[in-house]
This record gives sequence, structure tokens and C-alpha cells, in this order.
Amino acid sequence: TMMLAMVTFVATLVAIYASGYMAGDPGYPRFFAVVGLFVFSMTGLVLSANYLLTYLFWEGVGVCSYLLVGFWHSKPEASAAAKKAFIVTRFGDFPFFVGIAYIFFRFHNHLGGGAADLDFYALAPLYKAGLVSQAGLFVMAMLIFSGAVGKSAQFPLHVWLPDAMEGPTPISALIHAATMVVAGVYLVARTYQLFAANPTSLVVVASLGALTSVMAAIWAVAQDDIKRIIAYSTLSHLGLMMFGLGVGAYSAAMFHLFTHAWFKALLFLGAGSVIHAVHTQNIWEMG
Repeated sequence: TMMLAMVTFVATLVAIYASGYMAGDPGYPRFFAVVGLFVFSMTGLVLSANYLLTYLFWEGVGVCSYLLVGFWHSKPEASAAAKKAFIVTRFGDFPFFVGIAYIFFRFHNHLGGGAADLDFYALAPLYKAGLVSQAGLFVMAMLIFSGAVGKSAQFPLHVWLPDAMEGPTPISALIHAATMVVAGVYLVARTYQLFAANPTSLVVVASLGALTSVMAAIWAVAQDDIKRIIAYSTLSHLGLMMFGLGVGAYSAAMFHLFTHAWFKALLFLGAGSVIHAVHTQNIWEMG
């Protein structure tokens, strides 16, 4: 409910902002068509209770991200950033799909069949039942986590997020701060029973999260572009959320996900207003 309220409310505010920000742009109808598709996919991702539906909507938000980052496709930087975002996240999404297949073929004999075979809640007791070795559970958890590493831009698949700032500012606020990039954190939280069944996997989650958080905070200091600074800040906070999940601070991580969505979306929308006013993204030219 918390995630659903956050996604829909932030999307509404961003749409109102974008109606003014994108006014006069020749791609105005296309922009809102793709934003609508994105909100549909993200809402479906939040509401889905099994791996298969989650994966379908997961790819849906990935496609929308690609279309929106490369919205001004006549700019070489924007089309390159869109391709980079799409290709880098594939490195996470393919192992994620393999992980779903592994879970299905490993557990479907123990469930009633059909869609229930991949239901989060139906699978939760099976992780603890000793049907799979600790090594098997670790592999499952890491394959699922790889999807989160790609989408939530954890090290080493973090490289796409700063470049994704080539998209319109409302998109940076909606996708790359408030909703899509936290999908990986949300995925780990929703499938937490799997990670909890193998504590080693939580050590990996916490380690990668801490590394990403510290490195991104250091990189942010060296940036000149106002949107890239906020993008590296987002990376740092995503790492912090993953670290929280990894050390067992489940509620704290989800609470930070919720609060981060609001202030980071506001930071991006504020940055958009500043860019509109001063016609530059370089902080040293702003006075």
C-alpha cells in the first residue's frame, strides 16, 4: 500500500509538472503516452505477488526507461545513454530470469501447480523446509539479486544511472529517483524470505550496498552537472537501502525508500526549474 501510494502520487505530481515543462516540445504526445505506460508497468510491478508477473512488469518499466531516457533521440548523448541503460540492465535481468526458472523447476512439484508455483507467499515456507541445500538457496538468491543490482544501479552495474540524466528532468524525477530505480530494493524486500533462508546472501547484499553508497558519495563531490550530482546522490541512497536490507533492518530500508522518493523527486524538479531559469546545467555557471 505504501509503495502503491508513493508511485501513483509522485507520478501524478510529475505529470502536472511535466505538462508545463514539456510545453511546446514536438514530442509532447509521445512523452505522455510513454509516461502512462510506465506508470501502468510500475503499478503492476508493485501489485504483482508472483515472480512471473513481476518479471513481465519489470521488463515493461525497463522498456519505458529506455524510451524516456532517449526521448530527445536526435541528441547523440541521449540515444547513447538510452542504449547504455538498456544494455547494462540486461546484464542483471537475464540472470534474474534464470533465477526465476531455477526456482520454478526446483519447487513446482511441491505446490499445487499453475501460477501458484511462483507465488511469493506460497514459496516462502519452502525456503526454510530444507528442500534445497544452502548452496542452492545462495545461487537462487544471487540470481534474483542480480536483477536488483541492474535496476537499482548497484556496483558494478551502476554505470547507466548517471548517464540516464540525458532524459527530460521530469523523467529523472519520476524514474531515476522515485520509482523505477527503487524497484530492485523493493524486489529484495518482497522476496526477503529467500534471502533470510541463506544468511550468506544477506552479507553480499549488505557489502555491495555499502560499497555502492560510499563510492557514489565520493563521486558526487567531483561532478559539475547539477543533475549528475543528484544522480550520484540517488546511487548513494540506493546503496544505503540495500545495506539496510542486508543487515536485517528491513523496516528502516523500506522507510528510507519511501522518504527518499519524495525528497529526491523534489530535488530533481527543483533542479529542472533552475535549469529552465539559467539555461545551463553546470553549477559553476549558476552564481
